[in-house]
Amino acid sequence: MTAYTSSASDFHRVVILWRGGLAGVLLGSLCCFTPVQSREESGVRVDEETERIINRGLKYLAKYQSPNGSWQGRNEKERHYPIAMTAYALMAFQAAGHLPGEGEFGREVTLGIRYLLNSVSTEGLIGDKDNGQYMYFHGIATIALAELYRQTSNPSIRVKLERLIKIIVSSQHDNGGWRYKPVATDADISVTVLQVVALRAAKNGGLKVPQTTIDDAVDYVRSCFNEEKGGFSYQPGSSPGFARTAAAIYSLQVCGRYEDPLVKKGSKYLFDNFGEQQRWFTYGNFYAAPAHYMIGGETWRSWYSKIRKVLLARVHSDGETSLWFGNSPVGPTYETAINVMILAMPYQFVPLYQR
Repeated sequence: MTAYTSSASDFHRVVILWRGGLAGVLLGSLCCFTPVQSREESGVRVDEETERIINRGLKYLAKYQSPNGSWQGRNEKERHYPIAMTAYALMAFQAAGHLPGEGEFGREVTLGIRYLLNSVSTEGLIGDKDNGQYMYFHGIATIALAELYRQTSNPSIRVKLERLIKIIVSSQHDNGGWRYKPVATDADISVTVLQVVALRAAKNGGLKVPQTTIDDAVDYVRSCFNEEKGGFSYQPGSSPGFARTAAAIYSLQVCGRYEDPLVKKGSKYLFDNFGEQQRWFTYGNFYAAPAHYMIGGETWRSWYSKIRKVLLARVHSDGETSLWFGNSPVGPTYETAINVMILAMPYQFVPLYQR
């Protein structure tokens, strides 16, 4: 076994990471937990103030989990997307090192996983298939489960994950991308990135994914690059944007294209267009932060310093919890989960963020 050292708290000062073996059942068992390391030591650490905010953010999420294990959201918009809200919340707990049966929030993670697994149909659909943005939350749920499977090797996750992956593969458009419906007539970069990241996460966990599916998706993402402005567009030929560019360079790296020249160009675009008042600031940094983490070195140090400063200035206190709201068109569950994920990245617990 290996001791992992990261931050100031007792929990992250020495976390014992057990190698090998299968995880037990979701309830009442410990999970297998393999330490992950970044390719290049960045020197970025979670300080005590940031760790306190991370833990308070997790307490906020835990406080509002529904009895059935889902996160139903704190406003009308979030309540339309319980699958997505649950997936984002689970990823926040995972980023801070909490897995089924592990740590202070192991029970919440267990219940959240159970909710997602119980929502997967025999056909591989999850939640409301008639929702106008179906493939978006299909993708984010698949990413959450794929990463949890990779860290736990739990066979009950794998069975449902294989069904979810089949839907993604079969829903790919001829141009290599995806759209909001399982049967798409075109594609866009926002939905495409979620599917390709989900596929790669599943493949990294040992599931079978056609390489041609990933390659075609990467080609579609690259086709959205706007050479004149140096960023990525929603669809080929349209104007570039911050969130679209962040999503694109993250997905390229997840798929192993670390040295793709478009990654460097996209990163420059993001630094040049870093704006705290952007409508899609939270959504964009869900991708921009791990994209720069994967680039590493001074690029990551600079990005984490910028985003940490913004997030700590915007956080709200509510008793013993902390949350974010008002910085995206979604809501506090969404914002808090994503911002906790971002702040917790230096812990290096999430396999997908590693090269």
